[in-house]
Amino acid sequence: MALHYGADAVYLAGQHFGMRASAVNFTNEDLRTGVQLAHSKGAKVYVTCNTLPREDELKALPEYMEFLQDAGVDAMIIADIGVMQLAKKYAPKVARHVSTQFGVINSAAANALYDLGADTVVLARETPMEDIIKIRENTPKELRLEAFVHGAMCVSFSGRCLLSNYMTGRDANRGQCAQPCRWKYHLVEEKRPGEYFEITEDKGTYILNSRDMRMIEHIPELMDAGICSFKIEGRMKSAYYTAVVTNAYRHAIDAAIRGESLDKLWIDETEKLSHRPYCTGFYFGEPGQHYAEASYFQTADVVAIVESCDEKGCAVCSQRNKFLSGDTLELLLTDGAPVSFTAENMENMDGKPIEDTRHAMMKFKVKLPCYAPEGTIIRKCR
Repeated sequence: MALHYGADAVYLAGQHFGMRASAVNFTNEDLRTGVQLAHSKGAKVYVTCNTLPREDELKALPEYMEFLQDAGVDAMIIADIGVMQLAKKYAPKVARHVSTQFGVINSAAANALYDLGADTVVLARETPMEDIIKIRENTPKELRLEAFVHGAMCVSFSGRCLLSNYMTGRDANRGQCAQPCRWKYHLVEEKRPGEYFEITEDKGTYILNSRDMRMIEHIPELMDAGICSFKIEGRMKSAYYTAVVTNAYRHAIDAAIRGESLDKLWIDETEKLSHRPYCTGFYFGEPGQHYAEASYFQTADVVAIVESCDEKGCAVCSQRNKFLSGDTLELLLTDGAPVSFTAENMENMDGKPIEDTRHAMMKFKVKLPCYAPEGTIIRKCR
């Protein structure tokens, strides 16, 4: 979905040294396939190698890095100086990107990492816009600066948090975070066990739970500041989330390059995916009303994926959620605004009329309002 809806690069984890231990990450075979798919579409693949490996894990790194180079990976995302040096030795053809976990917030750190062989620095989420401008002015133009523009934010500096380890034994810095910052808290006075007192900030007791970042309205400012690449949080998210947010930012970036103002519909698109209340992070100073309830909001659901379609819009689709004949749906296109249409004249694969798509993953035929390439999402707004 990231590639289909306009990503220039995809970042992902293999089964070693990545910061998403609970995800079903890419096997070596899957990773090779993913690289081939991305390259066939003119996109790149960046593999996270951003845990801080312990001494007994170092011996596995050379072989893994040699594999990544052999698989054609375009870059490794790294958070450790030692790993950086090993990558230079064992995978010299693979670019080295400094992870946001490294916490780079000034030009001195960026320059030092460039001298160590970094091709790109992913700035800490805590870097304000005014400092990005200065970092760009004081670093070599060959060093690419990348910044997060959308997704969840950690309550701790650049993700360096010990809450999960302390409370659950799951180490956030090794990709195992249980996200205790998202939990609801009460106070207990030590001489009154069992008596819980609410902690009220904003409109609840989620005193550590940060809002989500959204910078889609500020893409031109980031470009003018010197950011070369915009990073969207994608791991542990749904395919629908990946599709919608990639599509929205693709259009925002293209509009900025053309010098056009951003159509509000792309801002509205970010409301249709699962998210907490939005803010602009630290880009324009302190976040202010930074905390929110842990609830997610989503205003649309995927009901089908286009499997094939002819030029007249006659399509074969696979179901993702049940919908009925007569329902109003939207076709999420890559080359323009979503197109609304009414589900009519649906048939099963034997050509018999159907009134709904009641069977999970069933294939069916439907007339779309226009041609839609394979992989296009059909959704129903709530």
